[in-house]
Amino acid sequence: MPRLSVMEARQINISAEFEPAVMNRRRSPRAPVSLDAKLGRSGLDRTLCRVTDLSPEGARISTYSALKKDSVIWLTLPGAGQIAATVRWADDFQAGCLFHRTLPDHLYEALVEVGSA
Repeated sequence: MPRLSVMEARQINISAEFEPAVMNRRRSPRAPVSLDAKLGRSGLDRTLCRVTDLSPEGARISTYSALKKDSVIWLTLPGAGQIAATVRWADDFQAGCLFHRTLPDHLYEALVEVGSA
């Protein structure tokens, strides 16, 4: 195959099709909810918070105290007890948490139902 000069290569038009890639970093979609919960860090450091969206793997919470990324917390959800989670991101008084154990389907569905009412 003959080699093209730089000038000839610049004059070649190549057509291609493309479509935008939709990237979703979440493992599963989150459901919008409004759940009162308790947030605990180490020891007796407990405060109220609100869960604003929920997935089987994690939650977004609104708090009255700032959280730090990568800190481990205990989130007490209604009817679910304490759930260990790691703060994946925190911005002022909002944070995204990844649960250490995935919520069972029946518990997730019950929380979404209660939080959507």
